[in-house]
This record gives sequence, C-alpha cells and structure tokens, in this order.
Amino acid sequence: MATRSLAGRRPSAHLTSLDKIAPSTRSFTTMAENGAKTSWTPPQGNSSQFGVARPTTLTAREGEDDGEGGIKPNAGASLLDKVAIGDSKNELSLDWQKQQGIDRSKQVKLVKVSHMRYQHSDMGTMTKFLKDFGMHIVKESEDKQRIWWRGYGNDQYVYYAQAGPEKKFLGGCFEVESYAELEKASKIPGAGQVEEMTEAPGGGYLLTIHDPAGFPMNLMYGQQPAPCGDYPDKLIHNYEVEKPRVRKFNRFTPGPAAVHKLGHYGYCVTNFEEELSFYTHNFNLVPTDFLYVPDESGVNKDVAVFMHVDRGEDPTDHHTLFMASNPTTHVHHASFEVHDFDTQNLGHQWLAAQGYTSVWGVGRHILGSQIFDYWWDTTGNMIEHYADGDLVNRDTPVGWMHAGDESLAVWGPEVPKWFLD
Repeated sequence: MATRSLAGRRPSAHLTSLDKIAPSTRSFTTMAENGAKTSWTPPQGNSSQFGVARPTTLTAREGEDDGEGGIKPNAGASLLDKVAIGDSKNELSLDWQKQQGIDRSKQVKLVKVSHMRYQHSDMGTMTKFLKDFGMHIVKESEDKQRIWWRGYGNDQYVYYAQAGPEKKFLGGCFEVESYAELEKASKIPGAGQVEEMTEAPGGGYLLTIHDPAGFPMNLMYGQQPAPCGDYPDKLIHNYEVEKPRVRKFNRFTPGPAAVHKLGHYGYCVTNFEEELSFYTHNFNLVPTDFLYVPDESGVNKDVAVFMHVDRGEDPTDHHTLFMASNPTTHVHHASFEVHDFDTQNLGHQWLAAQGYTSVWGVGRHILGSQIFDYWWDTTGNMIEHYADGDLVNRDTPVGWMHAGDESLAVWGPEVPKWFLD
C-alpha cells in the first residue's frame, strides 16, 4: 500500500459517525527531512522528583488504608470551588481587593485576552511550527514580514508574528469594553498612544502599555469578530454503568491539534509585589490562586499568582495572566486551548514526529485543572496546548497553596528542572 505524506495536513479530528474511516497507513515529514534548522538549542533534563508525593484532591485519600492491608484506589471528582480549595485561608476577591486598597471604579475594564504578539528572526521556520502547532494563516503582509494566525474560535487572530533581527516578546493583547477604556488606559504610566490597526484583520484600535518590569501589555477595542470555524465532534464516552456509545466507534485522524483560542500567558519577575499591584490596581484582574513559601521567620510569603478577568457573575477562565517570583525577569509561556484530551495527545504525537522538543507533558495541573502539554517553538519561546480548564466567577474564593515542583501537577511526567528557572 502506498504511503501518504501528511505535511500541510489539516489539524487532527475526531471521527465518531459510522461512515467515516481513517486511512490506515501514513508517513510523517520531519523538520530534518524538510531541511528546517534553527541555531537555538533547547535545554534538557528533569528535576529529581521521583518518590515525591504530589498534592491530591480532597477525594483522592492519599495513602489511606483500604482495611485489608492495601491502599484504596485513586479517585477524582468535580468539586465545588470552595470545597476544592480546601484551605482555611481563602476569601472572596472583593474582600481581598478592599484589603489591598483597590478602587474598582478606576480599573480599566478588560473583556478577555485575544492574541499574543512576537517577533521572530526566522519566519520560515516559525511558520512551519505554528502550522504544526494547529494555527492557520488568516493574513500575510505583501512583504511577508507580518503574519496573523487564527484558531477556529471567533477571534480574528490568536497570534501575531513579525520578522525582525532578534527574538522579541511584543506582549499579550486584551480586548477592553469600550474606546473610553482605551482612553482611560492611556493615562497609566508607561502607556503609549492609541493607534488604529489599519492592516490587521478585523481592524480596531490598539494601545500598548509597559508594566514596571518592562513587559508590553496591549489593549484593543473595535475589532470586528470573526465567524467561528467548524467545531470538532464531541466524543461519546462509555463509563462502567452508563454506556451511551452503542454501535458508534471512536476513530481519529492524525495531525496538529487545532487551536481554538488563546487562554493565558505569564512571566517570571524579580519585582513580584510591584507587578501584582500594577495589574490588580489598574485592571479588573483578580487573583484566583496564590502559591506561597515560608520566609525566614516562618511567615508565608506569596511568590506566584494566577489571575482571571473579573466579569462579575459571568464565568471566565481560571487564569488569564500569571506571574512567579524569580531571580530573573523573563516571559514564561503562552497557552492555547484545544478541544479535548485525545486532540491534545494526537497533537503531542504530531509535534514529536516533526522533530520539535517537548518541554513537559502531557499531564494534569492542579490549579486550573488543565490537561497541559508544553513545547519549545523554533525561536526558543515556551508554548502550551491545554484542554479542560476550570471556570470561575466573582463567587470563587481566592485560594492559597504551598509552592513547589510537586504542586504543579497531580499526574504527568517529571517537571523539568528549568521549568520555572
């Protein structure tokens, strides 16, 4: 039987109907075969966590005797946020804001995070990577120096790339409620001028602000939403007693994991408290969870935060922006949503077959609950696929958890030692 190359193939898909059958024989075209090269060398190595117990949910009963000299089987459950947090030190975000002296009327009202912005020195190699990662080009400038990349959601684009002499982070971009919010934001120290986006798909206006650490934060208003693409089929799952999938066989096609939308991004910073104050005072970003460590006197000190966009009663992602205290200041990663667990694993398999370097995954986070899969792009940026993340709203209490490598995942591969370097 002849083999078929999948270079340039559409993203992976689920096939659940009886009349769809996946081809049985395929070959993969790797980066090496395509002659795609990069001078950047990814780091390697794992942290020594073997034998270290990872935190579990309240229902997992870690190490609990089964009454017969053994250990009870593992267990999981979808718990109410207040129960899942399980820490006596949790409080409503409104109370936390009052303690911090935050004036909500002065905050710039964000709606959601929309896209990431990067500069790359090798656009050809990055173009192949982003296609393999599950995005597709919606627009390319005539000189091919600027490319806008889409997912299948209603965002005009989820990733903007421009050519340049060196690797450069150009910031994440948030949609705001109105043009008046852009004008309000223009008065924040570090803000530039509001500019009309005449070339970008969907149009609109853009304002860039630099935070105290020097990271650019982009705000956008007036972009016309794009029509949604085709959504993947929802798999039917059979459980022990409930088995609805009768005469329906789950089938899959290989390929990239199609990106739906941008979910979050974050930084490592040396000025954690200053950064936290900047984002929570100036914008409607509120903490969902903190990570802490005891200081020299034994008092718990917050060293990382996961923040969500406060939309009142409306549900929003567990975190849209995160920050962690670190000896150096640098971008950590950006994360894009995919359909489900199978899509994510098929995407992992596809990226590995192309010769890219996995950072960490596939696994399940504790805070946010996402199934995660981190990779290095060809420029040296960390980028993530995630699926099945938590949703929160104003009634979700702020949570606190002890920081440590073992707090990052309930299952998955060992955490790379340089994951938070």
